[in-house]
Amino acid sequence: MRLSIFVLCAVFFLFVSCFESLPPFSNTFTGDIRINQTGYYPAAIKRATVLNGEGKDEFKIVDKDRMEVTFTGKLSQIKDWKLAGETVRIADFSNIKDEGTYMIFVEGVGYSYPFEIGENVLDEAFLGSIKGLYYQRVSITLREEHAGKWHRAMAHSDDSLLFHPSSGKTKDFLYSPGGWYDAGDYNKYVVNGSFPLGQLFLLEEQYPNTINDQELNIPESGNGISDYLDELKYEMDWLLTMQDVDGGLFHKLTAKKFEPMVMPHEATSQRYIVGKGTAATLDFSACAAQGYRIFKKMDAEYAEKCLEAAKQAYAWALNNPGIEFVNPKDVSTGQYGDTNFDDEWFWADAELFISTQDSSYLDHLRTNSIDFEFKPGESWTAYMRFLGMFSLLENRETVPQDLYQRLKNGITESADGLVEKAKKLDYFQPVDDFHWGSNSDVLNAAMIMAQAYRLENKADYLFGVQ
Repeated sequence: MRLSIFVLCAVFFLFVSCFESLPPFSNTFTGDIRINQTGYYPAAIKRATVLNGEGKDEFKIVDKDRMEVTFTGKLSQIKDWKLAGETVRIADFSNIKDEGTYMIFVEGVGYSYPFEIGENVLDEAFLGSIKGLYYQRVSITLREEHAGKWHRAMAHSDDSLLFHPSSGKTKDFLYSPGGWYDAGDYNKYVVNGSFPLGQLFLLEEQYPNTINDQELNIPESGNGISDYLDELKYEMDWLLTMQDVDGGLFHKLTAKKFEPMVMPHEATSQRYIVGKGTAATLDFSACAAQGYRIFKKMDAEYAEKCLEAAKQAYAWALNNPGIEFVNPKDVSTGQYGDTNFDDEWFWADAELFISTQDSSYLDHLRTNSIDFEFKPGESWTAYMRFLGMFSLLENRETVPQDLYQRLKNGITESADGLVEKAKKLDYFQPVDDFHWGSNSDVLNAAMIMAQAYRLENKADYLFGVQ
């Protein structure tokens, strides 16, 4: 009898405790609990950074649909994030693996924004990031059937462009429509087009057929070709127009100064073909050589066109190995300059060797040392060497064993350093030196860890990326 009463009392106590542990909720959220609002994979490391958590010891994970506490954990010791002038505490809820929608609650701080845990939680963000390239398209109308509320008029036909004197031409016009607008302006840059295209080609080479035909709802959907490749081809088509008859690449297509914050069709300044340089030429050569491998199954003739253009660009660079692009005095748009072309040479040599098996490219690649150190702020000036490394590692059967092993060791050692750095920082990113475009630095570092994970199945690399 006494045992039964004891059990009933214990059950009642637990019930009351759980009931009392449910915090009041008024459908408001705080930004002082920093999370991945997109969500987390069930098996992933899951952490949040809590501001203004001084004097608080616990955090609670709340199932948003049932408004029930599913997990109570201890906050970390206070950390001092000097770069932001913040003191923070860390909430680790990696043990929560059940799919659902959750919030974090910290007494005195409030509820975090809701987030999901699920197997396919990042799919929408991935597809959205690729569809985002369609919204950057130049020279076409974005129709409502494809663009929804972001539909807009056609702008910048780019069909009769003037040559700026820096191009070395005086009388001709150039037909150079299409491609993607740059991130924050209405100009088009060969370096800025070749670099992301190289990253996107690498994704297709490593994880083919990730996006199917008709999955993105773009004008080419339904043509029997992956929407992903259709979108990449739209940029590749434009890059091919920027190659001069001698093989060199013009650096950019731009107005003389940045347009104001207006819709594309309202940005009507005269546009020019500006300059020519070794960096743009080699970047194009590398990504066009990649394009040969990516497109040859869907369009062999187009693939050969890309490869031939890559070879011609490389030949121009051999004859013009040190042409630095600098903005002319009357042009003030993005310069995206570089003074050291070792990284561009490495990327071009790597891609052309893989695509042609011509040992001359490999011999040239071996003439320079290989730098495996990741440095923030190098997005368009030096990170290209890593793209060359990733491609060589992906095509192991074509690469001499000694070079392959050297690359593997270098990438894993670089990834080890990034993992250790991320573990020590309060927001878990492997970067604490923030430049313009630092989000790119964070993601480029993640690419190194991702490549290391492909080489060695170490959980630290995977968690570092996540």
